[in-house]
Amino acid sequence: MGSRLQELSPNAEIVSKDAALQVNIAAANGLQNVLKSNLGPRGTLKMLVGGAGQIKLTKDGCVLLHEMQIQHPTASLIARTATAQDEITGDGTTSTVLLCGELLKQAHRYTSEGLHPRVIADGFDIARDATLEFLDGFKRDFSGEDSPRVQDDRELLRCLASTSLKTKLEADLSEKIADAVVSAIQCVAPEDATESPVDLNMVEIMTMQRKLGTDSRFVNGLVLDHGGRHPDMPKELLNCHVMTCNVTFEYEKTEVQSGFYYSTAEEREKLVESERKWLDERCRQVVEFKRSVCKEGESFVMINQKGIDPLSLDIFAKEGILCLRRAKRRNMERLTLACGGSPIHSVEDLDAAQLGFAGKVSEVSL
Repeated sequence: MGSRLQELSPNAEIVSKDAALQVNIAAANGLQNVLKSNLGPRGTLKMLVGGAGQIKLTKDGCVLLHEMQIQHPTASLIARTATAQDEITGDGTTSTVLLCGELLKQAHRYTSEGLHPRVIADGFDIARDATLEFLDGFKRDFSGEDSPRVQDDRELLRCLASTSLKTKLEADLSEKIADAVVSAIQCVAPEDATESPVDLNMVEIMTMQRKLGTDSRFVNGLVLDHGGRHPDMPKELLNCHVMTCNVTFEYEKTEVQSGFYYSTAEEREKLVESERKWLDERCRQVVEFKRSVCKEGESFVMINQKGIDPLSLDIFAKEGILCLRRAKRRNMERLTLACGGSPIHSVEDLDAAQLGFAGKVSEVSL
């Protein structure tokens, strides 16, 4: 048999079953020894240095497993198990690796005494069934009709978030982030969280340069990373009608290959005047629409996905309209969900039912 294997692959290594078992257990123990110092609030940080010299400090097991180059098949299988744990629950990657390593370490004690691995595997199956039975009796069920909604139990959610975050962040920062996470989930959670999943795309994490982690805070609303582009536009508005549109208010290039030719300065002036007249007419329609829907004490905000030229901005600023241009598409989708209304693609048939509403809109510089 050995000669046949060597003929099939000259580089093949032939080992006994005991040696192969020892190699697999050693691989699991090696992965366990790397990650065991990360576990818990007192876990140590690992410094990862990339090939280009970039430095990353973390004690998150999932990040470490993704950054490590694991060659051994058994260790790679354990790493994929931990990755699956992270994708399902978002936490527990380090615990999964430590549990797998410890189970194999304890199994090695019995195999060295002559117990067959098949018997140990059957024992693991019995232990798994017993654990699932215990968890079924220990868990709290929120899926019944008479059961309270899980998103209303803030203390329970805060404990869950704090348990996960304290193993990854500093103690002071973890409590603050845990409260922010719970507030964000309660803000976007559907009425029946057991039937429909929470849309985490509705929660955005914005990184502010030259700020500390302890300066992080939760904003119960929408934060757009762009403001008004005219110095005379208002910085704070109350009781605002929000117009989300995808309409251009600037000169645009033609969609097909074409050109405009003129022979005199007067012809050029006429061309510029006609383009300006076209934009002024659009601005006039928006201004008249604003005057028709805004009552005493109400304001108007226009958020446009396309551009607005300086002259149009000046027209809107004189009318007291706060305009944001070139807004991101994801923000446009969130605006209609948070404030109501619908996107507007033309200024020809404007209707008040297409507008959203916001109690307060303010511009803040950090």
